[in-house]
Amino acid sequence: MSNLTRWEPMRDMVTLRDAMDRLFDEAFTRPWFSDGGSGMGMPAVDLYQTDDDVIVKVAVPGMKPEDVQISVTGDTLTVKGEIRQENDSKEKAYHIREQRWGSFERTITLPTAVRSDKAQAEFENGILNVTLPKAEDVKPKTITVKAK
Repeated sequence: MSNLTRWEPMRDMVTLRDAMDRLFDEAFTRPWFSDGGSGMGMPAVDLYQTDDDVIVKVAVPGMKPEDVQISVTGDTLTVKGEIRQENDSKEKAYHIREQRWGSFERTITLPTAVRSDKAQAEFENGILNVTLPKAEDVKPKTITVKAK
C-alpha cells in the first residue's frame, strides 16, 4: 500500500510567515547582511556623493580601527575586517548568542573616478566613514555666461 500524506495548508502559511519574519528582522534590525549562514556576513553600507566627494559609510560595530583594511583600485573600494571571538577561560552556558565574529570582505563599485591618494577614513560610533575626493575631471564645472 502507499502512504497518503494529508495536505495541511496552514503549515505552508507558517513557513511563509517565518521567512517574512526573518527577512524583516535581518533587513531592519541587524547591521550585517547574511552570507547564507556560513559565517560573519556582510556589513551594511551607505554610499552617496556630493559635488566634491564620494562618501561610503560602513556599519562595523565592535570593531577596532586596526582590524579594518581599506583599499581602492580603479573604481573599486574594498573593505576587509575581522572581529575576533572572545577567549573565555571558563566555561559558559549561553542561553542566547547572537554576536558574530569572523572575517568579512566587502567590494563596492564606485560611481565615479576618485583620487585614492587623498582618501580619508575615520571611525565614529561603530560607523566607518570613508571620504574619497572625486577626480578633478569629473567634478562639476560652473561656466559663466557673458552678455554682449
